[in-house]
Amino acid sequence: MKTHSLILHLDTPAYGGETIGRLPADENGHQKAVFVPFGLPGERVRVRLVEEKRGYARAELLEVLTPAEQHLSPRCPHYTQCGGCHYQHAAYDLQLKLKTEIVRAQLQHLAGMDEPPVNPMVPAPEIWGYRNHVQFHLTPEGRLGFMAARSKTVIPIEECALLHPAIAATWPHLDIEPLPGLERVALRVGDDDDLMLILESNDPVPPEFEVDFPISAVHLSPETRTLLSGYSDQQISVGGRAFRVSAGAFFQVNLPVAEAMVNHLLTHLPLQADSTALDLYCGVGLFSAFLAPRVGRLIGVEENPWACEDFAFNLDAWDHVELYEAPAEIALPYLVDVHPQVVVVDPPRTGLGRRNLQSLLALEAETIAYVSCDPATLARDARHLLAGGYRLLHITPFDMFPQTYHIETISLWQRT
Repeated sequence: MKTHSLILHLDTPAYGGETIGRLPADENGHQKAVFVPFGLPGERVRVRLVEEKRGYARAELLEVLTPAEQHLSPRCPHYTQCGGCHYQHAAYDLQLKLKTEIVRAQLQHLAGMDEPPVNPMVPAPEIWGYRNHVQFHLTPEGRLGFMAARSKTVIPIEECALLHPAIAATWPHLDIEPLPGLERVALRVGDDDDLMLILESNDPVPPEFEVDFPISAVHLSPETRTLLSGYSDQQISVGGRAFRVSAGAFFQVNLPVAEAMVNHLLTHLPLQADSTALDLYCGVGLFSAFLAPRVGRLIGVEENPWACEDFAFNLDAWDHVELYEAPAEIALPYLVDVHPQVVVVDPPRTGLGRRNLQSLLALEAETIAYVSCDPATLARDARHLLAGGYRLLHITPFDMFPQTYHIETISLWQRT
């Protein structure tokens, strides 16, 4: 692999926070794509190749020779090192534009759609201090930090501009021993700045714990959940509705954007008083709680036991709500005779997968709302939805994670 520096012109944004340049043409006229982090389209940069494959290469950015007009100085001293942020060097309106272009490109290249109907990205009201939940890793010395990009090395940090103010004020005061089995240390803030510390471990035996300030603390292992201090759940409100969210249950990290997504679904889904709605990967019931008052029957599917307990609590007011506590691939075949008019799916980053897609198509729902946190797996699944008789009405990106490459989308599919 070449180790000397090269000068490239960057032109195309890529999913993952990188921008593509191209090597000089080879003897066959082929120009190999080079993925460069922390650059922007239109920039002339000096790079060093760090990985070269048959069809592409990756490079380290050494110098921006000709910066783009919207190139900014990053705010964080750890930027480019800790792996958490990818776009602090880009003005926010450019971040929105780049992410929207990436969604369109993924659907074109991976789903085979010529002109996908992509709406402009919905911006976040706050682009700093928005994260209500953070997961730290520990260095061998016990310092809190984040994983470096494409590495298992933990970079200790002194500050993070993305964290909710209550978390930012608390985490530097944590003194946690790097015990064997302790994998992650999480902090989440609820209503009224109520804080919860979650120690995620593969050891079922909780560590010794003491605290001299008000905070709930829970030890989580694959088999057990042990309360160390305070309460094992929090109240977190979205759209004027309070949700119980337990330790170990997922909830969106950017609440104003979560509310915008809820409103988007309520605006665009054909919800009727006599219709049946299925909420697949329903979690604690964020979407279900807003759908339930508008439909005649609502069915949730969730495999996380703690999220299921929260769902039952949060949806207790409605008698027409059912919950299947099971993985989607197990529950879906049992629902084939339900024929819901509306299905909302919010799968993990890996997407639905072929087996779940086959079961989903067998439901013959009139409308599917696909909530995705990964445009690449969405585009892969979109190809199957198209082949299965659905057409994409529109897709809207939401900036749940400003300063990072992560993209949340809601796509609306109609059965033809």
